[in-house]
Amino acid sequence: MSEFKQFTTLEQWRDAPEEFKEACRKIVISHAINELYGSRVYDEPAIAMAPNPYAKWQVCRVVMEEYGHHYRFFELGREMGIKEPLMLPDQTEKQPLNIMNYEMKTWEEFCVIKMLGDLAEIILVEDLVQCSFHPLRNLARMTMPEEHFHAEFGENFTTDICNTDEGKELIQNHINNIFPIIPHMFGKSRSKNNQIYRKWGIKKCTNEEMRADYLKRAGSVVAKLGLTLPIIDVNAF
Repeated sequence: MSEFKQFTTLEQWRDAPEEFKEACRKIVISHAINELYGSRVYDEPAIAMAPNPYAKWQVCRVVMEEYGHHYRFFELGREMGIKEPLMLPDQTEKQPLNIMNYEMKTWEEFCVIKMLGDLAEIILVEDLVQCSFHPLRNLARMTMPEEHFHAEFGENFTTDICNTDEGKELIQNHINNIFPIIPHMFGKSRSKNNQIYRKWGIKKCTNEEMRADYLKRAGSVVAKLGLTLPIIDVNAF
């Protein structure tokens, strides 16, 4: 039995305390915005960058699924009564995650973004699979296998690039530039929002715990390639 009250339907959610409802809204809005923004600035442009038909085919699957993630969160948001402009990055004042500000120009950068950026997304979604708001929990569980595919996509293509010394050096340089941005995805340490999420059983982990988990997993991923993560100051978050 969970120690937290479970809200299994939208009807139950509508009768829940406002603090709980607002916390759920924030998560749904964030995912809807970032899934769409990332699809536009990274995934869809990568189709043209992909080096061969097989790679383009695989990227097209990623694009389809990432747009699908946005649509699922967007539809859940509409059912929750969230106004549509709040979930669309070009119509809201809410800024996307800071990784979205990275200007991707090459296929190799895209592969690193998928390998390390989508690994962070896996950890964020994992923290929702026991969510006390079951419509959000169910959506996280639907999304999880696709997020794993996206991270594996990045790792597999990055591994191919690293088969040459030149490719390995190129990937290490991209890791050095891209990786320091990603830990910000987990939010600020001692976040008040995160405290509320954990209070209601929407999330389980602190931002610090998720960030530490990410650093460990990311280190293991790049170590398999014979590469390293640049040193970052974890106290800066």
